[in-house]
Amino acid sequence: MFSNRVRIFIAFVFLLSFGLLVYLRIYELAAVAVMMILLLIWDYFKQGTLIVAAKYFHAKDYAKTEASLKEITRPEWLSKKRRGFYEYISGGVCIQKQDFEAAERHYELAAQYPLHTVNDHVAALVTVANLNIRFGNFEKAKAYLQLTEKHEGKISAKMQEVIGRLHQELKKH
Repeated sequence: MFSNRVRIFIAFVFLLSFGLLVYLRIYELAAVAVMMILLLIWDYFKQGTLIVAAKYFHAKDYAKTEASLKEITRPEWLSKKRRGFYEYISGGVCIQKQDFEAAERHYELAAQYPLHTVNDHVAALVTVANLNIRFGNFEKAKAYLQLTEKHEGKISAKMQEVIGRLHQELKKH
């Protein structure tokens, strides 16, 4: 929820308040300050700067999105729900940079984790299929499109239309 700078600033404020509270012998509130510092550290590892990156991603500010994502040094330590969203956003940034091979890797990983909606999950699968059609890997594209079939009744009409177009493209090859 915070950028790393804000997180460090808040931890510093709690550290100062901890020192003051210990000096004043108010140990209960000093313990609360320590718990808040520990909560900020836990939040860094489990949430990262993903909410900030998502805000920039939805505003289509891909440079700031990428900068926020780079603040997450260990994406494998993110919680399962956050890791899928991290990979999804990273794939979107890679597509904007036209780095399609990296985008494919990120969307493949995103599809392995739970995402916010079924539509997001299907979008990750469809993107991998679309990229593989571009690369000429038609069997892999077909396999990813087959994975979308189990979600057929739960996705938007626009996504169903995209899937239909990809099936038509596969029939040509």
